[in-house]
Amino acid sequence: MTDTFHFLGEPLLQFGHGQTAEDPHDGLALFGPAEPRSQLPDSIVIGTAQGIELWKEWCAALNAPAACVDPGRHRAWPPFPGFDVAFGAKWPSPSRSYSVDAGLLSEASRKADKFDRAFAVANLYVEPLDRLSKLDARPVLAVCVVPDEVYENCRPKSSVAFAKRSDAARTKAEVKFLKQAIDDRKSGQSRMFDDEDLSVTAALAEMDEFEEARGLSPDFRRQLKARMMAHELPVQIIKESTLRITPPVRNGEPGTNPLSDRLWNFGTAVFYKCGAKPWKTPWAREGVCYVGLAYKLTEDGRNACCAAQMFLDSGDGVVFVGEFGPWYSRERGEFHLPPDKAEALLRGAIETYKQEDGRPLKEIFLHARSGIDPQEYEGFRRACPPGVNLVAIRVRQDRGGLRLYRYDEHPNAAKRGQHPVQRGVFWQRSARHGLLFTNGFKPRIATYDGFEVPVPLAITIQHGDGDLVQVAKDILGLTKLNYNSCQLGEGQPITVKYSDRVGEILLANPGLPPDKWKHNFKYYA
Repeated sequence: MTDTFHFLGEPLLQFGHGQTAEDPHDGLALFGPAEPRSQLPDSIVIGTAQGIELWKEWCAALNAPAACVDPGRHRAWPPFPGFDVAFGAKWPSPSRSYSVDAGLLSEASRKADKFDRAFAVANLYVEPLDRLSKLDARPVLAVCVVPDEVYENCRPKSSVAFAKRSDAARTKAEVKFLKQAIDDRKSGQSRMFDDEDLSVTAALAEMDEFEEARGLSPDFRRQLKARMMAHELPVQIIKESTLRITPPVRNGEPGTNPLSDRLWNFGTAVFYKCGAKPWKTPWAREGVCYVGLAYKLTEDGRNACCAAQMFLDSGDGVVFVGEFGPWYSRERGEFHLPPDKAEALLRGAIETYKQEDGRPLKEIFLHARSGIDPQEYEGFRRACPPGVNLVAIRVRQDRGGLRLYRYDEHPNAAKRGQHPVQRGVFWQRSARHGLLFTNGFKPRIATYDGFEVPVPLAITIQHGDGDLVQVAKDILGLTKLNYNSCQLGEGQPITVKYSDRVGEILLANPGLPPDKWKHNFKYYA
């Protein structure tokens, strides 16, 4: 088959009253959400005293219109009409606010060890949740306002300058001793564990905290989202600096992220996490679902855990966790499951789907960056109900391959071909392989909003039968299903983009009991 070019266009989204539009900003402003609500349920806010004050000001801004002063910026940064206009109900003030001591939070965020930092900071945000059982109406969302110092210090690769540390770093010998003592205790060696001496009691407490902290992610954001699941609360984390509305931000001056854009993104995220979908997918086919495979290596790099995230034609997302094991091959640089584990993973995801939705499945499309080998595919196939078509697709960015540019007739031949290709172009190279440009020039905003030459997605049907152009259309549509922001479309489908997010939150916290994990995707967004 010779190379064939297709222009797939910009997929439509469905909003209120069954109306459609390309851009979520347009659809929400004109027609309202796909699942309108006359009133939103209760939420709570957790933060420092300053953070809570900023949040109150933000709630007032959320219920008012905002726009860039310069009308020329409205196409790229659409005006925000107010939460009630866009989503059909006013944004309510939080039912409760819980204050975190700013001094304790600062001290926790400056601990020498990255695991200790994330664990101590997350403890301060999780502690107030024990009081929720006393409330008459249970909140459905927790908004956590985070000082910028916490954001800067509590990421996996963050480090705190020696002069600013709030404690002394453990020596390598101390860390080795604690790990050995924990291993001894797990193997039943009691040596000092029955001693009632105060120093031994303190050592045991330190061991417990050391072990618990290392069973959770060193990233505060990932850890907090995981631990909040135990309280059945989705979380919206936001920095204090994001809530701070300065005149340049309010006016949408160049060099700032305009207030209107912040409100659009935040409003869409919290509306979804409160249990309603702002838009749906009119192009989705009933009985068809898309499953993204997520993997995460353990800290020592020896094992990995896998998870499946299933997206339905309704736009709902379901997450199912698999098992830890040696699924990563350093030689190939890829993750693969043995057939029995592949079968168990997909079977579990399908069972969860039946509980959540229940409609008969017709087709399942597996999306994986690493690809799926024949033995693995056979395991997945065994999990499928009779009559269900299973198609395995490798989806990953093709950074080292070919690029496309738009043709133009610039009088200077040396300056031709400098404009990026339009989003939605599909370069079909064979019956089972092609390049999809999900980034590029967007007519709706009359520009290309990226910083590099658009990188295409390489799409390959590895196993099963499917129409490659239809597969590409579906993947382009799935770039518009991120409810965590209000965007025309992203560079990767949600099945692939959020496999990282699921891996970060779900699989980077092996110390959290499996019964605490939630299947609904809003806990991971």
